[in-house]
Amino acid sequence: MRLSILTTALLLACATPVAAQTPPASPPAAPAAPAPAPAPAPADVASPEAIVAALYQVISGDAGVARDWDRFRALFHPTARLMPSGQNAQGVGVVRSITPDEYIALAESALVGQGFHEREIARRSERFGHIVHVWTTYEGLHSLSDPRPFVRGINSIQLFHDGTRWWILSVYWQGETPTEPIPPEYLPAAG
Repeated sequence: MRLSILTTALLLACATPVAAQTPPASPPAAPAAPAPAPAPAPADVASPEAIVAALYQVISGDAGVARDWDRFRALFHPTARLMPSGQNAQGVGVVRSITPDEYIALAESALVGQGFHEREIARRSERFGHIVHVWTTYEGLHSLSDPRPFVRGINSIQLFHDGTRWWILSVYWQGETPTEPIPPEYLPAAG
């Protein structure tokens, strides 16, 4: 599931737009300002741990279960980006930067259609003042009854506190592959 989302995102990242044969009749419009985020549940944005937990909760659910996209949007700063990374068919590393709304458009049908539960299995965090960087190792299942995950990887999440609440500034991730397994220091401690 996560691999199909990543594959779709990466294919879109590698697509090259075709140049127009004639110049546009008028200059392109300035990009629209990001829409304000919906109001968050105070508990979702009270701490770095809470906002990461809310992120995992809001994208997770069984097949056929709609996700609460307003809750998802409320976690992200208006300038936030999500960045899937991996390799293209030629083995070259690629990354794409998308907005939360673009993520919803790319991922919603697969998340709801196939079911997807992403859960954290290990975490490392560093904090300085108003910023926190979280390395959160995840595993994905289509159903909580699955005997084992179908995907694992690492999310690199950057958080910002504005004096009132925590915001997600970016989620940058890479799935585990046979040639790039998750390093032991990013997995749960043995025992």
